[in-house]
Amino acid sequence: MSTLAYAEHDAVELVRQLFLAGSDTTTTSLYWALLYMVMYPEIQEQVQEELDTVLGSSTSICYEDRKILPFTNAVLHETQRHSSPNAVGTVHTCSRDTTIRGFPVSKGTIVLPNLFSVHYDPEKWETPRRFNPGHFLDKDGNFVNKDAFLIFMAGVRMCLGEKMARVTLFISFATLLKTFRFRLPEGVKEINVERLPGIIAQPQPFKICAVPR
Repeated sequence: MSTLAYAEHDAVELVRQLFLAGSDTTTTSLYWALLYMVMYPEIQEQVQEELDTVLGSSTSICYEDRKILPFTNAVLHETQRHSSPNAVGTVHTCSRDTTIRGFPVSKGTIVLPNLFSVHYDPEKWETPRRFNPGHFLDKDGNFVNKDAFLIFMAGVRMCLGEKMARVTLFISFATLLKTFRFRLPEGVKEINVERLPGIIAQPQPFKICAVPR
């Protein structure tokens, strides 16, 4: 294979990984977001009230709108924290011999970061086991990011699809909540919130109704 062919192959692989990293997280997060909206209708109403108050009758939503929609943004972040779809993060390999909290880690050791433990750490979150958008809001209702929010990892090896995932997720979620009211089908009283086994923790299959607003 020529140098040019290698370069083209690497470029195609990079784009493929960007879309996989961005779209898979987005899809799973949207599943969880809609699930939480039917589980907590009062939070859904708050999101829709903010969307209606701030955006009015406009149906055009862009990523920059997150700055004027703090509660909507907080709900999305709390969705990803609470569901932690990528609970073990991206696989890494130790580049040199080191020691972590007194434990030796040899060069070449495969490392799986436990993001679930961080997102449910009672020292980092006021109510870690409860779905609470207030984790990302200050006392004045302004959005506040948290260092313990590591859904896209941290450092130089962060998720390549982070930007794509953030933009797509915000616009998709805000547009859906602006357009529809989500509820459980008639006769359904509860939803199974157990995660499906797998690398990406998806919710159990569920049905909801999207009612035009």
